[in-house]
Amino acid sequence: MRYLVIRTENLTKNFGRKPALQNLTLEVEPGEVFGILGPKGAGKSTFLNILMNLVRPTSGVALVMGMDSQRNGLQVRRLVSYLPDVLALPLGLTGEQILDRFASLTGLIDEDYVTSLAERFKIDLSRRAQDYSLVEKRALSIIQAFMRRTELVLLDAPSTGLDTERQSQLYHLISETRANGVTVVIASQSLTEMERISDRVAVLYSGNLVAVERGVTLRKRALRKIELRFADPIHREAFANLPNLNDLVLEDNKLRCTLQGDPDALFKAASQFRLLDVISQQPSLDEVFNKFYGVGVNN
Repeated sequence: MRYLVIRTENLTKNFGRKPALQNLTLEVEPGEVFGILGPKGAGKSTFLNILMNLVRPTSGVALVMGMDSQRNGLQVRRLVSYLPDVLALPLGLTGEQILDRFASLTGLIDEDYVTSLAERFKIDLSRRAQDYSLVEKRALSIIQAFMRRTELVLLDAPSTGLDTERQSQLYHLISETRANGVTVVIASQSLTEMERISDRVAVLYSGNLVAVERGVTLRKRALRKIELRFADPIHREAFANLPNLNDLVLEDNKLRCTLQGDPDALFKAASQFRLLDVISQQPSLDEVFNKFYGVGVNN
């Protein structure tokens, strides 16, 4: 029987009459970055909280590293690193004291590694948490999740509130952690984030598993709303036969379209003309879900 880091069978959670998860069956392999993608209310946080035995399922089974998350909740929490979507920090303590408190609850840590993480995320651990910015508080929360070097790391919306530089450090850290054989599960509302870092992605909507996709498939399906502005009027024939353009609109010296996947052909066609400006926007997650999975907008 092959080893799975996480396995759920018909996992269901209802809050009163409201279903948060419905018959979720998932398998997470060792050493992969596994994404949980969905809009707010999809069940992402509920799923992670059940794995950590912070929320009890209504029915079904959740196994973490071969252990039942309900029967062996304490052991799971000792062996798994976890970053919730909101982590309450004792504001009167310094960053170092806060990390020491987490370490005392979960086991020994490598102090040199903690120092290197603090340098990467530009956190002064000698300052009190009440003096940290919101970005610094989130960065400290990320450090507590990675400092123990466990075999499994669960991250709930880890990049929320981070600036661009710290987001980049987070993605590098996830890649390095995976390269060391660690499994990382990351819940996010960001399709761009899932495309960038995940090996596989479970797509959740209203508590239901819609699909499990490979990260490369998401990248090929990536949608972008593009607007190009040219110095002079352009003709439709230059763009009409491009296979990955939808909703093509040309107005004098402007082109608007929805691009799916690789932009290379579009920009090669645009290079025939003098290009002045490019505007790229990602459609809402609901729009993407509607196009590819038949849920969300107008459903």
